[in-house]
Amino acid sequence: MSTDPPAAEPSALSRRTFVATTVAVGGAVAAGDLVVGPSAFGAEPSTAAETGPSTRVSLVVNGRRLTVVVDNRTSLLDLLREHLGLTGSKKGCNAGACGACTVLVDGRRVNSCLTLAVRLEGAEVTTIEGLAKGERLHPLQQAFIDQDAFQCGFCTPGQIMSGVGCLKEGRTGSAEEIREWMSGNLCRCGCYVKIVRAVEQAARWK
Repeated sequence: MSTDPPAAEPSALSRRTFVATTVAVGGAVAAGDLVVGPSAFGAEPSTAAETGPSTRVSLVVNGRRLTVVVDNRTSLLDLLREHLGLTGSKKGCNAGACGACTVLVDGRRVNSCLTLAVRLEGAEVTTIEGLAKGERLHPLQQAFIDQDAFQCGFCTPGQIMSGVGCLKEGRTGSAEEIREWMSGNLCRCGCYVKIVRAVEQAARWK
């Protein structure tokens, strides 16, 4: 009778290995790969392994010119969050339905989760991190504080950026107009009344 220990189950090990590998590869594909040029952080660009076709793109983010080599599938949201460390723009639905990722591109509101980074050659991108002037908040940021227009705060960056877009577009003539033009930004905490009041306050400061 053999006293050798039972052999490990190869199928169980294979399943574990498969799951771990799938998660790792999936994360890499979702994030994309990026080489940041010397103008971004004052350093020589690093070499990143490419997971697919990539393109060199030059753009301005919050007043700072960047040159990046980015996987063609990478969204602007992933470029901002995963590669530039600008995590103010939130990933909510990742399908353009909630508005949590709203930023300004050339002064216009966009859902950054639906915008491919490779399409932004020469564009100017403004995120929530780029609104304040030093210690001085943007009028809408201050209005959100004054009106207590947030609870959990997850949607707040997108709400503020969408509100700034409304101010630029002149879509603040009434509470009804503000609600209509900010209807693409959802707040699960239900702060809509105070959000409208904040936009109205900022509009009076213009």
